[in-house]
Amino acid sequence: MNLRSERVRGWIWQVALLAAVAGLLAWLVGNTLENLAARGIQVGFGFLDQEAGFAISQTPVPYAPGDSYARALVIGLANTLIVSAIGIVAATLLGVVVGVARLAGNRLLAGLATAYVEAVRNVPLLLQLFVWYGILTEWLPPVRQAISLGGVVVMSQRGLRFAWPQAHAGWAVAGIALLVAIVLAFAWRYRAERRRDATGSAPPVLPVIAALLVALPLAAWWLAGAPMAIEYPVLRGFDHRGGIAMSPEFAALAIGLSTYTAGFIAEVVRAGLLSVDRGQVDAAKALGLSPGQRLRLVVMPQALRVIVPPLTNQYLNLTKNSSLAVAIGYPDLVSVANTTMNQTGQAIEAMAIVMAVYLTISLAIAAAMNLFEARTRLVER
Repeated sequence: MNLRSERVRGWIWQVALLAAVAGLLAWLVGNTLENLAARGIQVGFGFLDQEAGFAISQTPVPYAPGDSYARALVIGLANTLIVSAIGIVAATLLGVVVGVARLAGNRLLAGLATAYVEAVRNVPLLLQLFVWYGILTEWLPPVRQAISLGGVVVMSQRGLRFAWPQAHAGWAVAGIALLVAIVLAFAWRYRAERRRDATGSAPPVLPVIAALLVALPLAAWWLAGAPMAIEYPVLRGFDHRGGIAMSPEFAALAIGLSTYTAGFIAEVVRAGLLSVDRGQVDAAKALGLSPGQRLRLVVMPQALRVIVPPLTNQYLNLTKNSSLAVAIGYPDLVSVANTTMNQTGQAIEAMAIVMAVYLTISLAIAAAMNLFEARTRLVER
């Protein structure tokens, strides 16, 4: 071994640094366990099998207070994933629209978009959540004076209720068929691209994908009995029953996360569009493309390589900002973990679970966006 070699010395320093970090971590863990034992505090995850004993206001899957802490944490995780997924989709759509509007030739439209961006970005998200929650719980009428939109949507201080199809196996079959149709659509698109690269011509893509996404679920729904019964919200006692409910806490969190993150996404989109060389736009105009075609076919594909990396950060921020749900009473993962920690005293374990879950979600989002970036990256010749 040549100690004078720069490569060897580099490895030695890295091993020494790794050993120092491992030793520090071992000392911290040992010191923590020793202090906990001295105070009679038990360490471990055995509490997860114990009965939780508390109710959760919004449960996407069945749950009762007699269930375990582990199931309660799963409920909180499901609530976090649901509101994050809805927030990401809504923030993306709104952010793209506002970002494009900021570059519009219409001064009024561009001014309104600019005012929206500056307003939502410079007001703390927590304050915005309080505002939305106050609007939904104070401005909406009581249950008996609820606002009804044709019986399909009912709005009151208890939240929103929507008409929803009655439970039937046909809807589950149609949902499975839709998932199969999505997989087949991606496969058909991949095959069309391979054939285009090989022969220079490709079979139709959009008509086939549209047919798959519509015809396959519709056929499965029809063969499963074609259920048509709709359950409408009806006032019974002190609240409306029937349909599907959206609590004020969930609605406030979803709206707040979406509108707040959309302001940042709008700036990301605007920067990406401005990064495209002006000559590309002029060339598209010379070809006679409409403004919509120029944006969709020329500008946006080139802007994506600038948009995707910061867009990933915004998705991660939205997911982590969902932990503010505890401030307005929405039972997300952090809220359930706080209740668990207060009842069991297992603070380190509860926070370790929360940290591990958010780390996993963040890594999954980053991996998905990296895959999307690699899939849409322009290949320069």
